[in-house]
Amino acid sequence: MSATIRTETGSTHAAFLGVGAYRPSRLVPNSEVVDAIDSSDEWIQQRSGIKTRRFAGEDETVVSMAVAASQKALDAAGIDAQQVDAVIVATISHLIQTPSAATAIAHALGTAQPAAFDISAACAGFCHGVALANDMVRGGSARHVLVIGVEKLSDITDPTDRGTAFIFADGAGAVVVGPSDSPGIGPVVWGSDGEHYDHIRTPDWRDILAAGGGMPNLSMKGNEVFRWASYGMAKVAQQALDRAGITADQLDVFVPHQANNRITDTMARALRLPDTVRIARDIIDAGNTSAASIPLALDRMIADGEAKSGDLALLIAFGAGLAYAAQVVTVP
Repeated sequence: MSATIRTETGSTHAAFLGVGAYRPSRLVPNSEVVDAIDSSDEWIQQRSGIKTRRFAGEDETVVSMAVAASQKALDAAGIDAQQVDAVIVATISHLIQTPSAATAIAHALGTAQPAAFDISAACAGFCHGVALANDMVRGGSARHVLVIGVEKLSDITDPTDRGTAFIFADGAGAVVVGPSDSPGIGPVVWGSDGEHYDHIRTPDWRDILAAGGGMPNLSMKGNEVFRWASYGMAKVAQQALDRAGITADQLDVFVPHQANNRITDTMARALRLPDTVRIARDIIDAGNTSAASIPLALDRMIADGEAKSGDLALLIAFGAGLAYAAQVVTVP
């Protein structure tokens, strides 16, 4: 008779234990980007809602910003770095392909050699990381998981590209996911639409080298992405509510990926969110920070008193791939 593999189980439930964020100090108003793209402050605000964004300095990196946000999340959770069993980093702008940013971040935080890896799901990366962390804590492979969304998109954005230059920005946000006595993270609804794989992308490095070098700048088919997100993602958000057993009128907070205020408005109407639901609008002052946008927006809402401990929050993120993920969580 062959031996039987022994398995493990973890906590019955998992939840956010703490949230932290890091915002670069350099504030960049629309007036600084309009000339290079032959645009105007009014056009940018009407098209996206963005008034200002933040760009990291030369001394600020994906790793340094992530470390700063993570330390705040650990402090908020009351967790020592030595208690972190896994570090998951969602990013598309760590310009070293290998090793992962996660291993450097874990070391800088003083952790005890946890599992550490990066995931590439673009703007949807943070919600993917939350889903993984939830399963890890409940499955027994980790007790405390640090999930980080971090981007330095100013490194890979062409300042003369009218379709992207005014949109993307920099920053980092993090959460600690750990055991909970009650459900704090609902089932994830996630997927991808690879038929439109090239709607948001960076070029092949071989093409860059053949053309004589340069940075792998992002490009985006803005109108196509806008239509896909505006009308397709509301269905995903509703599925996340349904799977969590939560109705729109029971929701307290809506934190969509900060891609475009018009997309947010369209989703809110489609979901028939009541006026009592507070909606994240971090994009106005922070721009689109891709994988960092949801934890940055949630941290801002907590700091401003718009999201309170115990509130039910619907998270949904979507972006290149085209990848998406959504879940309902409890605000720590």
